[in-house]
Amino acid sequence: MAAASVSALAFEPASHAACDATAQLPWRRPTRAEAEAAVRTLIGWAGDDPRREGLLDTPARVARAYEEWFAGYAQEPAEILERTFGEVAGYDELVLLRDIPIESVCEHHMAVIRGVAHVAYLPSERVVGISKLARLVDAFARRLQIQERLTAEVAEALEQTLRPRGVAVVIEAAHECMASRGVRKHGASLVTRRFTGVFEEPERRREVLAALAG
Repeated sequence: MAAASVSALAFEPASHAACDATAQLPWRRPTRAEAEAAVRTLIGWAGDDPRREGLLDTPARVARAYEEWFAGYAQEPAEILERTFGEVAGYDELVLLRDIPIESVCEHHMAVIRGVAHVAYLPSERVVGISKLARLVDAFARRLQIQERLTAEVAEALEQTLRPRGVAVVIEAAHECMASRGVRKHGASLVTRRFTGVFEEPERRREVLAALAG
């Protein structure tokens, strides 16, 4: 594709005044047509022609992919946890679900975050189905995220809905924004943790970390 063709597809940057005016308008979700148009703009910005055969259907594919990658915005975490069970025969020890695969997207560069989450809680009176713990992680992960907030949101949702004696959430993940650009450090992983309730006590915290190591 000739440079002149690429230039013809480019858009003039908006003025600061126009940007400020837009920022003051109420936020609305763009239409699918607007989303697909934005993808075409990015393809042109990258240096290719969105009109060529191999790229004609790409905007529609990207829109469909976004619906899947960011499905968490349509999920209500409290509803995922609303069904609980009280018939646990007096069980009051650690409940731990390890190695929940997570896929998220970094909100700073929109690059992939991949890793695992470990979620634990000490029940007070009721427990929740283990699949709901995985669904809860997914509901928050499938949004634009930073790992620190993702960790805190999962812990807070469990704390508010189940009212357990304590919650522990540990996430280990690799960030493509660090591996594929910038410092380009492959193999590095970020570990974030959030402890609430009894897990704020050193002895209880060691208990859950030992269970993770086991």
